[in-house]
Amino acid sequence: MGNKVALVTGGTGGIGSAICRELANQGFTVVAGYNSGGNHEKAQKWKAEQAKEGFDIDVAYGDVSDADSAEACVNGVLEKHGSIDVLVNNAGITRDSTFRKMTLEQWDEVMNANLRSVFNMTRLCINPMLESKWGRVINISSVNGQKGQFGQTNYAAAKAGMHGFTKSLAQEVAAKGITVNTVSPGYVLTSMVAAIGDEILEKIASTIPVGRLGAPEEIAHAVAYLSSEPAAFITGSNLAINGGQHMF
Repeated sequence: MGNKVALVTGGTGGIGSAICRELANQGFTVVAGYNSGGNHEKAQKWKAEQAKEGFDIDVAYGDVSDADSAEACVNGVLEKHGSIDVLVNNAGITRDSTFRKMTLEQWDEVMNANLRSVFNMTRLCINPMLESKWGRVINISSVNGQKGQFGQTNYAAAKAGMHGFTKSLAQEVAAKGITVNTVSPGYVLTSMVAAIGDEILEKIASTIPVGRLGAPEEIAHAVAYLSSEPAAFITGSNLAINGGQHMF
């Protein structure tokens, strides 16, 4: 994609890493956004690991739930790389609890990290995209934002809200060469998920019609396609990648 720049929030996590690598494969200049509790050493180690495997991926710190920190992150990327042509809003957290036991803090943390972050980052990137008359915004939601999930009223609400955001913004910028889409993964076998143990993973897989969890690379390929020029006619959509776990 020439000199186009992609910023992936939560870029050093399992799905984020796969997205960064695939976008790099497609010729984008890629920047992985990270928070990691301010653990800059961890991010630099991740960057070095990617370089060993042949991926030249930059990193940029920012707490995407905080407007000022998000602005500092975006401004740093713009200053260093000149543009942000693709924004992948991938950062997110869980704070699971049944609703009757859920605290306001658990609600606010998830809404801020998973939904307010999308506002914070997209509002900073959309005007430069409008000026250049080209852009891609891709929001990483979840199957649980579509079907709901016991103990995740906060998470499901935030992830469902992402697609309402997607559909509305897509209408506002469609005529300007900018697409806005959502990708909703199901259960994906990241290293974090793999750590829960084979017995639990087998039970999860038994609920998925294809009989297995997804691979991070399968999500990444979809994001790369939506980031491409041939995907210019796809906007306001939600691509469910869940192995048939939820169909509608």
